[in-house]
Formats: sequence, structure tokens, C-alpha cells
Amino acid sequence: MTVERTLDAERLERYLNVAVPSIGPVSSAQQIEGGQSNPTYLVNASSGRYVLRRKPPGNLLPSAHAVDREFRVIRALKGSDVPVPNALCYCDDPAVIGTVFYMMDFVDGEIFRSPDLPGMSAEQRARIYDELNRVIAALHRIDPASVGLENFGKAGNYAERQIARWTKQYRASETDKIDAMERLIEWLPQNIPAEEEQTRIIHGDYRIGNVIFDRHELRILAVLDWELATLGNPLADFAYHCMPYRLPASLPNSVGGGDLAQLGIPPEAEYIKRYCARTGRESLRSFDFYAAFSMFRLAAILQGIRARELQGNASSAYAAEAGRKARPLAEAGWAQATRAAATRH
Repeated sequence: MTVERTLDAERLERYLNVAVPSIGPVSSAQQIEGGQSNPTYLVNASSGRYVLRRKPPGNLLPSAHAVDREFRVIRALKGSDVPVPNALCYCDDPAVIGTVFYMMDFVDGEIFRSPDLPGMSAEQRARIYDELNRVIAALHRIDPASVGLENFGKAGNYAERQIARWTKQYRASETDKIDAMERLIEWLPQNIPAEEEQTRIIHGDYRIGNVIFDRHELRILAVLDWELATLGNPLADFAYHCMPYRLPASLPNSVGGGDLAQLGIPPEAEYIKRYCARTGRESLRSFDFYAAFSMFRLAAILQGIRARELQGNASSAYAAEAGRKARPLAEAGWAQATRAAATRH
């Protein structure tokens, strides 16, 4: 089942007339790029522009595409030190547009797709990276109970539960055998670090392409795409965010092959040091393990995108390209696991 590129504006308007009457008449709702998992639409109305995020149609993996959880966390974080869009309404009636969805305000700003930030000056890159660091540290400082998210996920055993979950998701969407994934599926559960970080809200996909920057001040206006948010180990969240440092230069979104000093991008060690200072940590233990876990997890996600593309219900025109990255990413993850094993001896 394919994803509609345009939604029925009249049907959407009838719902919004009751749920959020201040939006007014809706003239169009057109899909925009950016959501690999949940289709995202720009809604034009008499009062301005808005964004709609919906579940894709068709048969979906269990617990995937949780737009209800996205809506909940965005609403909870409003007014915190983590900038988020203003959440307007959640619709649990699939009869309105075919699947459940939520609406939020449109945030006008700049989204940078590549972590090497082509076209920016070294000073601008330095400011952007420091801002990314500031916001993820702010997220990990928040006590979930202080924003009503104490039951947003389970406390403890985060890595164990996540490895089991993404192994199951990977198996459910497996198309071709990937040897590196098989090795990671065996190695990760046997090498979970003993220390457990304090449970915090984690974004799950915090990267440069999921934030909106003010075009002039280069500060973050909103963090987007909270579908994978839960309660868990903030170190795993931060390791995922730092993945561009560890990815081979042959893979997209890597900064490992560039001259970071010339680019103005802080080296990984300095970036980690800033995060530790902002979150009150002395250092980050077991970082290699969580780097391997992060690559395994993303490879499983990309495999799911590949499976949806083959089924015909992928939400992005770039699904096939994304799906092909699962194998090299898994191989990069196994390289991190080998590195983690070596540092233990």
C-alpha cells in the first residue's frame, strides 16, 4: 500500500474545526521529505502553516511508527530547556485520513542534512556543533518525572531490552543475510556493560538532520522526529548522536575522513568532554560498546525501511538508498565491537 502524497484537505479540515478551530480553513496538505518512517505533511491553512505526522498505511512492525508517543513527549517537553515544536492535537481515529496522526506548529528555520556542513565557515560549524551538544546534554539532564514522563518507558536493563527488541525487528524485516548483523546479535547481549546510567529521556535519533536551526543565530529552534524516544540510558543516546565520528568515510554522514580542525568541527574527544561537563560526568565508560550497539540498531532500522520499500509502503522516495546502507553499517558496527573487545584486554 503506497503513501498518499496529498491528503484530503476537506476531511482534515472537518476534524480540525472541532479539535483545533483556530487553524481555520485548510487549503492543502502535501507530503514533504524528511520522514523516513512516519510520513510528514505541510498543511496550509488560513491561519498559517502546520505540520502533520501520521503512521504509514499497510502492515507495520509491532511497536513501530508510534506517533502517539511522539506527540506525548513533544507536549511534555514544551517549556523545558529542550526546544520542541508546539504540539496541537493527536487524532486516534484512522477514519479521518486513513491512519492516526498528530498536528504541530510549523517551525521556520534551517535544517542541515550533512554533518560536515558544506558551505558553512569553520566558525559556523563550531557554533552548530556546540549547540547540538548543548541541547542533547539539556535533554539528558531532565528528570522524567519533572515533566510527567516517569512512565514513558521502563527503568533499568535498557541495553538488554533494546538489543532484544531490535533483533526481533531486524528478523521481522530481514531480506538478505548480513553476516555482521549475525555476529552483533550474538556478541552484544554477551558484552553489556555492568554499569547502568541513571534513567533519562532519550531521543533515539538525535542527529543534525533532526533539528531546526535559526538561520541567523545558529541556535536550535526545535528538535524533531521523536518516534524512537523512550526512557533509557543516555550514554546510548549520546553514542548514537556521535556516530558520524566513527562511521567509515565511505558511508554517508561520516566526518571521519575530513580534516576536523580545518572544518571547525570539534574532535570526538573534545565533543565528549563538553557533554560530560554539561551533564556532570567525569568521563564516558563503555563508549565503544554503545557505538557498536548504535550502529547495530540503526542497521536494523534501515533494514525495516528496506522491507517497507519492497512492500511498497515506504514513506520516503529515498527508502531504497537508505535500505542499502544496512549491510555496510552493520559491518562498521562489528568493527566497533572488535574495538570494544580489544580495549578490555
